[in-house]
Amino acid sequence: QVRLVESGGGLVQPGDSLRLSCAASGRTFSDYAVGWFRQAPGKEREFVGTISWSGHSPMYADSVKGRFTISRDNAKNTAYLQMKSLKPEDTAVYYCAADAHYAGRHAIEFGSWGQGTQVTVSS
Repeated sequence: QVRLVESGGGLVQPGDSLRLSCAASGRTFSDYAVGWFRQAPGKEREFVGTISWSGHSPMYADSVKGRFTISRDNAKNTAYLQMKSLKPEDTAVYYCAADAHYAGRHAIEFGSWGQGTQVTVSS
């Protein structure tokens, strides 16, 4: 399994931007697709977006489409979630996940997970 560590979370105001990072180690990062998920208090874990092994054709949840961008730098073993125009409803713990065989929307299919980073959007 690849090991994942998220960073970059924090407290921001509505309309602000934030970039989360997901640093991978232990395996060849380019062999893994990366997904981003989030979980708000009292809610189920929610799909945010995924990016394929090569970085092409990322896909996003409708709730973040046009505001969030996923990218990856395989040379740095890192994936990113750039978030713009943040809203209070984006408040959640954000997780990155990776899998060598799956690049879809279902959290249960991802084999490796980070510990999460808190994002709070509040005025």
